[in-house]
Amino acid sequence: MKFQPDKSDTLTITGYGPGWLAVDQQRHSTSLVVGSNGSLQVWDCTRFEDLGPAHFAQLAEAEVETIIFGSGNRLRFPSPAWLAPLIAKRIGFETMDTPAACRTYNVLAGEGRKVLLAALVEPAEL
Repeated sequence: MKFQPDKSDTLTITGYGPGWLAVDQQRHSTSLVVGSNGSLQVWDCTRFEDLGPAHFAQLAEAEVETIIFGSGNRLRFPSPAWLAPLIAKRIGFETMDTPAACRTYNVLAGEGRKVLLAALVEPAEL
């Protein structure tokens, strides 16, 4: 008996590696904001150090239950003050490294949840 569809109706992270992320088989080398509602946009940041309050205020505009933040190649946490717009709108927020964030997004999106992935894609180290 089969309970899960072979293909979900939402955008899926189909691969990732140093300096890239694939959404529905389309490879991207920039940071991305991916929504389970089908939205996909470039996130204007290349390194964790580039992030600021405006990046998280932008995320607060989404109509979602949860935001999964992929902090790049390693786990790093944004300043709590930057999360104020998310807290005000009662949007759940989780931080993890980008590979873990991609896997978590796929699970939640596959369950039909209103979720947003904000993935920092850092350039590959030479």
